[in-house]
Amino acid sequence: MRVLVIGSGAREHALCVALRDDPAVTALACAPGNAGTRTIAEPAAVDVADPVAIAALATGWGADLVVVGPEVPLVAGAADAVRDAGIACFGPSAEAAQLEGSKSFAKHVMTAAGVPTARSWPVGGPAELETALDEAGAPYVVKDDGLAAGKGVVVTTDRAAAVTHGHRVLDAGGAVLVEEYLDGPEVSLFAVTDGTTVLPLVPAQDAKRRDDGDAGPNTGGMGAYAPLPWAPAGLVDEVLATVLQPTVDEMARRGEAFSGLLYAGLALTSRGLRVVEFNARFGDPETQVVLPLLETPLAGLLHAAATGTLADHPPLRWRAGAAVTVVVAAPGYPERPRTGDPITGADGAGVLHAGTTADADGTVRSAGGRVLAVTAVGADLAAARQLAYERVAGVRLADAHWRTDIALAAVEGRVAVG
Repeated sequence: MRVLVIGSGAREHALCVALRDDPAVTALACAPGNAGTRTIAEPAAVDVADPVAIAALATGWGADLVVVGPEVPLVAGAADAVRDAGIACFGPSAEAAQLEGSKSFAKHVMTAAGVPTARSWPVGGPAELETALDEAGAPYVVKDDGLAAGKGVVVTTDRAAAVTHGHRVLDAGGAVLVEEYLDGPEVSLFAVTDGTTVLPLVPAQDAKRRDDGDAGPNTGGMGAYAPLPWAPAGLVDEVLATVLQPTVDEMARRGEAFSGLLYAGLALTSRGLRVVEFNARFGDPETQVVLPLLETPLAGLLHAAATGTLADHPPLRWRAGAAVTVVVAAPGYPERPRTGDPITGADGAGVLHAGTTADADGTVRSAGGRVLAVTAVGADLAAARQLAYERVAGVRLADAHWRTDIALAAVEGRVAVG
C-alpha cells in the first residue's frame, strides 16, 4: 500500500511512524511534512487548504490511501476531492467535517442524537453576548464557533475577559457560542469509523494551558498521556453507546455519513458524562500517546475505515504500559512565538517534530509555536513520564518552554472524577 499523509505537525510525524512500522506499507509520503517526517517519508510540497492540489498530488504520486491529518483541509473538502479522484481517503467529507468546523452544527447533531452535552447560547452580536453571559453565569465559557486551532475558547471567572474574547471573535466576522461550565476532568477519546461501524481507541488526556498547574493562556496542547488510570470502569463502552455510535448514526440519517476519525472531547462532570466538543481528525498531542500503544497495524485499520469494511476488521490489539508526550514550545508561544532558532537533539529517540524545518546543511530550526513533542512509552505512567522528561533534557532550543507537570496529577492519584 502506498500511503500519503497530509499535514506538517507532530500528529503527522506520529502517523508516519506508525504507518512506517506497518509491513503493508510499501511507500510513504508526507506533504508538506517537516524536518522529522522527511527522515521516514518522502516529502512533497502542497497547499493543505487546496483540495484540488491534494487530489492532484495523490494521483500523481500513485497513492492507494490518503490520510488527512489537520482539520483545515477536511473542512475545505480535501477528502471529497481525493475520493472523486478514485483514491481511498481516511477523513470525513466537508459536510461531515462540520462537526468540528461549526460548534453550532455539532450541537444540533448532538441534540438530535440525544448526546449529553453542555447547554449553549449562539451569539451573533454584542447584545446577545451580554445576555448569554448573564444566562450562563460564571465561570464563563466563550467559544469561537469556527475553526480556531484549539485556541478559540476562553474559560474564565473574569467577565471582562469573557466579553473581550467574544468581541474579538465577532469583530473578526465570526460567530460565538457561550456554554455552561462543565466541572470535572476532561478526556479525549478517538474513534475510527467508516460511517456505520465505530471502533474506539484508548482514552487520553491533554494539557491545554501553557504553564504548570494549568495556568497561563490556552494553547493547542502542551502534552498528553494515555491510558487514564483514574478513568471509571466501562468509560469507553459508555461513550461508545451514548456519544460515538449515536452521533455516527445521526450523521448517516442526515445523509452526511461521517467516515474517518471522530474525536470526542469529554468532561466527566458531577452530573455525569458530557461532550465538550467534537473534532473530525486525530487530536494533537493525544495522537502522539495513543498510536505508540496501538499494536494493530495502522494502515490496514485506516484503509478499512476509508473503504467501508471496518465491520470485517479484527478487534484492536493494544500494548501494555503507558505513554507520555511533552511539548517543547518556542519562546513567546502562543501569542508571538519566535522561530528560526537552531535545535539540537531533535533526532533523539521519541522526538516527534511539530514545527520544524531543515537547512540545506541539515541544521534543524524551529518553525512554529509548538516545536517538538517528546514522547516515551513505559511499563506504567510513572516510568513513561520519567523517560519522557529525560528525553526532553536531551533537546536544546534557546529559551524553549515546556510544562514540567504533564501526567503528574495522574501519577500521584490527584485526579478526581465527578
